[in-house]
Amino acid sequence: MLEIDRLSFSYARGTSSKAAGRHGALGPSCDVSAVSADSAVGNGRPLLLDQLNLSVASGELLAVLGPNGVGKSTLLKLIAGLLPCKQGRIGIDTTDLNALSRRERAQRIAYLPQMTEIASVTVFEAVLLGRLPHLGLQPSERDLAMVETMLCDLGLAPLSGRRVSRLSGGELQKVVIARALVQEPRLLLLDEPVNHLDLRNQIAVLRSIQALTRAHALITLVVLHDLNLALRFADRFLLLGPHAAVTTGCMEALASEAVGAAYGITVIRGEVGGLPVMVPVVSAAS
Repeated sequence: MLEIDRLSFSYARGTSSKAAGRHGALGPSCDVSAVSADSAVGNGRPLLLDQLNLSVASGELLAVLGPNGVGKSTLLKLIAGLLPCKQGRIGIDTTDLNALSRRERAQRIAYLPQMTEIASVTVFEAVLLGRLPHLGLQPSERDLAMVETMLCDLGLAPLSGRRVSRLSGGELQKVVIARALVQEPRLLLLDEPVNHLDLRNQIAVLRSIQALTRAHALITLVVLHDLNLALRFADRFLLLGPHAAVTTGCMEALASEAVGAAYGITVIRGEVGGLPVMVPVVSAAS
C-alpha cells in the first residue's frame, strides 16, 4: 500500500539556466521545490497541491491526470525522492520513504521520467542496468533471464544486440520502460511513458504495464494526458486541478463534471464498442 498523508508542495518561477538543467522535463523556466504550506505563503509561492491524501493498493494502476502545470511530474519526483518532502508523509507498507537510504529506495521504487538519456550500449545492456540495485559482483543467471523475458514481453528481443543510439524514439521509450520493470520495484512511477509511441505500441505497452502490475502486485502510478487510455487501463484515478485534487477514486469518480472542472472545457463521457471514452466539446467559436 502506498500512503500519502497531508502532502503539500509548491513551485517558484525562474529563468536560471542551472535550474532549467535540473528540471528540464518540467519546462525551461520552472524551478520546482517541495515546501511547507506556511513557507509557501510566506515566500509568495503558489501551492500546487495542498494537503493531498492518497492511498493506492498493491496490484492497482493509478492514472495521474490533469492539465499542464498542476504538479503531476512534481508529485512523482517527490515520491521518488528526487525532491525533498518537507510537509506530509509518503510511505510504502508502513515504511516512511524518507527514512530509506538511496539504495533501499531504489530497491523499492522504479521511476521513469519524461526524458531519459542512455549511454550507447546495447538494448540488452541498457535493460540490464535496471538490475543494478540488486546486483552483486556480476549479473546472476536470474538477472539475465529477467532481462530476456522482459525484452520478449515488450517485443524488443529482435533488437537485443542493437545499440540504443540506433533506435527510434518509440523503441528507446520501450527500452527504458523495460529497464524500469526489471528493477522489480514495489512502486512503479511512470511519467508519460507512452508519449513517443504510436497508437499500437501505446496500447501494447500499457497492456503490459497493467498485466505486470496485477501479476506482481505492484503499485503503479502513471502520468497520462490521453484520458481515453487512462479510462481503458487504469483501476483508479487522481485528477489534479489548480491548487487541489479535483477527484480521486475509481471509474465513477472520473465524471464529466470533474474533468471539465480540471481542464476548463466541456467534455462528454460515453462508450464506444463497450469501452469508456471521453470526448471534448469544442464550439465553432473556440
